[in-house]
Amino acid sequence: MELTEILKKSLLFSGLDGENLSDVAAIATRRPFARGETIFSEGEQASGFYLLAQGSMKLCKVSPDGKEKVLHFVHPGETFAEAAFFGDGKYPAEARATEKGEAIFFPREGFMGLLERNPRFSLNLIVSLSLMLRRFARQIEELTFAEVPARLAAHLVELAERKSTVFQGTTYLDLDVKKGELASRLGTVSETLSRAFRKLKEEGLIEVEGSRVVIYDREKLAAAAGRRPA
Repeated sequence: MELTEILKKSLLFSGLDGENLSDVAAIATRRPFARGETIFSEGEQASGFYLLAQGSMKLCKVSPDGKEKVLHFVHPGETFAEAAFFGDGKYPAEARATEKGEAIFFPREGFMGLLERNPRFSLNLIVSLSLMLRRFARQIEELTFAEVPARLAAHLVELAERKSTVFQGTTYLDLDVKKGELASRLGTVSETLSRAFRKLKEEGLIEVEGSRVVIYDREKLAAAAGRRPA
């Protein structure tokens, strides 16, 4: 896929016209990566930020004794490491690939040059960052106030909207991470997550077959999550 087409699908660059997209593409570098590869480490000097084009990425912190806390899972079309780029200049967490794919790298110097030369580009960036902040605020609200079954239902609804197969009204999707990582993402532990899966199953909303989840009624699952399905 052409680089400009990849950029256009990103929230951060979705408001740019063809000329502006070409300017961004001119400073960007495509970077393929393997499953398990570390893109950058916590505390490393931030020379730029990234857009995930393909694959899956997790942002995590690793304690001195090796324990890992997942902060966020990055999906195709999302940018990451912007905070380091515009903040203190150091990556606050580690970025590690959970499956093979490709990222687009935007160097600090080249990107700052675009901001200085193009006021419209800068305005679009502010609007996009505001939308991203609103999305993260909603995620924080869910983690703070929602019970684990509701958090799980919300995650399954979101995952189904991004990648799933629908046949005769039933939705089939594959979990994109291991259940331990999913528990960390939802701010809970594996045992509690298992109980949440069991609760949704007992309510007749889902069935779990290994890493595959069968959703019988997305509207009811969305209601359990406290939101409307797309």
